[in-house]
Amino acid sequence: MKMKTCIRTILAVATAFFMLGSRPADACTAVIVSGKHTADGKAVMFKHRDSSTQKVEIEYFHGEKYRLMGLVNAGWREHPYAMVPPGTPEVWSGMNGTGFAIINTATYDLKDDDVPSEQMEMEGVVMYRALEICRTLEDFEHLLDTLSRPMGVETNFGVIDSQGGAAWYEVNNTRWVKFDVNEEPLGYRVVTNFTQTGRPQDRKGVDRYEKAREILATTSVPISRWDHEFFIREISCSGAPILRDITNSAIIFEGDTLWAALGRPDSVPCLPFRFDDHCRSCGCEQ
Repeated sequence: MKMKTCIRTILAVATAFFMLGSRPADACTAVIVSGKHTADGKAVMFKHRDSSTQKVEIEYFHGEKYRLMGLVNAGWREHPYAMVPPGTPEVWSGMNGTGFAIINTATYDLKDDDVPSEQMEMEGVVMYRALEICRTLEDFEHLLDTLSRPMGVETNFGVIDSQGGAAWYEVNNTRWVKFDVNEEPLGYRVVTNFTQTGRPQDRKGVDRYEKAREILATTSVPISRWDHEFFIREISCSGAPILRDITNSAIIFEGDTLWAALGRPDSVPCLPFRFDDHCRSCGCEQ
């Protein structure tokens, strides 16, 4: 996988050290809102990330086909999150220049094989690959179909594109199931750290799932106004069980903008990142 890195945009936060050789405890809360219900007709996607890896950044890349920007763990070149050679790019949520965006939440109820741990934890690598070659949900589904098995993942992938696509994918080493957010009766879908197709006894994050659903079901703010400010204020800053000591960021995708609160969202600003702004400052090709 070839990669030419554009000038890095770094906003490092928090103070925890990397846990080299072990997977950080991930516990994310996420929402996708269908573009059928937003003010501009474009889907909105939100991820509140909890991880024992506390230093995170937004970085820009030139991928194989598309430029991309995304959330990375600081120092990923020397200390990869997954069991991959140092320097292998991993993105933990991001967007490319076509408007395709992707996030994930870890799951613990889907793995149904004996694939060893050293072949797992490849979600960040898969998301980087998707961002550099995918334009639509159909492109992403083709990627899932053609990745070598085992894929090395156990996760929910959330994906939106500029064509109006918005979906969650429950994915393990050999198979995937799609849930189309545009068909959701409420116009949105909340996801934490379990799946609908996995083992009920192994579900995690149920308390955060129920809290987020309660917030969205009872808010007086109409769904057409659920933007980055709404998700930061109402969900990321809602306190326990969603806001935790290991919360390291909140990411919201709106139109052509990635909004990022890098650190605990109740104590850091939420800043916009766009390709045009970056490319004007660094002179890279758009």
